[in-house]
Amino acid sequence: MANIAQNQGIARRLREVAQLLEDQGANRFRVRAYRAAAETIERLTVPAAEIAQQQGTDGLQSLPGIGVSLARSIHTLVVTGRLPMLDRLRGRMDPVSLLASIPGIGPALATRLHDDLGIDTLEQLEMAAHDRRLTEVEGIGPKKLQGIIDSLTARLGRVRQSAGRTAGHPTAEPPVEELLDVDREYREAAQAGRLQRIAPHRFNPTGEAWLPILHSQRGTRHYSAMFSNTALAHRLKKTQDWVLLYYDDDDGERQCTVITSHHAPFSGKRIVRGREEDCAAYYQSREAMTTEATSPGS
Repeated sequence: MANIAQNQGIARRLREVAQLLEDQGANRFRVRAYRAAAETIERLTVPAAEIAQQQGTDGLQSLPGIGVSLARSIHTLVVTGRLPMLDRLRGRMDPVSLLASIPGIGPALATRLHDDLGIDTLEQLEMAAHDRRLTEVEGIGPKKLQGIIDSLTARLGRVRQSAGRTAGHPTAEPPVEELLDVDREYREAAQAGRLQRIAPHRFNPTGEAWLPILHSQRGTRHYSAMFSNTALAHRLKKTQDWVLLYYDDDDGERQCTVITSHHAPFSGKRIVRGREEDCAAYYQSREAMTTEATSPGS
């Protein structure tokens, strides 16, 4: 049975998220939301873990001042004992250990999923399980795949459904123009030295605070941006080029990577990996607008 004393630990971590967000220049309303959620959890007369286990994220969302995103975060925390967002803000994100915590995925398979498919979070793993990308990975047959899906369903507090889809409708992805604009904002601010730097835990034996982090917002989407600190980025010397964008809205937290392409038709341009067609349409539209603006008689 869940212990009400655990509520204090949950509240403490939510306050730490709020403090780190404030220190790193995040939107003050987002900071306040995490502090308000901490107070709500602290004042509960029943264990938050009990609400999460019995009612899932819907039960947590019914609490005062706790919206969809915070309910997901609290559910993840009480079920797994970890909060990936907090790990990320601390610079201690270890996606391989997180993936390996799912039954059936050991360290070796978790490393392949991270390095080959770019999977960093349980939400991304869920997406890859449902869109069949995991079936292309050696060692994942139908039985193991179903076991992974079942484990993720329990861990993420979801009713089983096609990942990224609700009521038959696909989850809306941000326009690439928005993603590229956040990427631009991040790289410009990092180059100007305007951003708080964190000391990543991985691949940083000296403990240097070298990794700039940006928190920004576009409409209802909250963004966190940072250079990639993966093994592959270090191996290819792309730690000052590849930018990871984490964005959170009512559809959940997702992630993409923005890189400088060295291949036609994008040579020298920033693109969102995996959304090359959208990037092509975006750049074609920009070129058409430029041509129209500079043509005689315009």
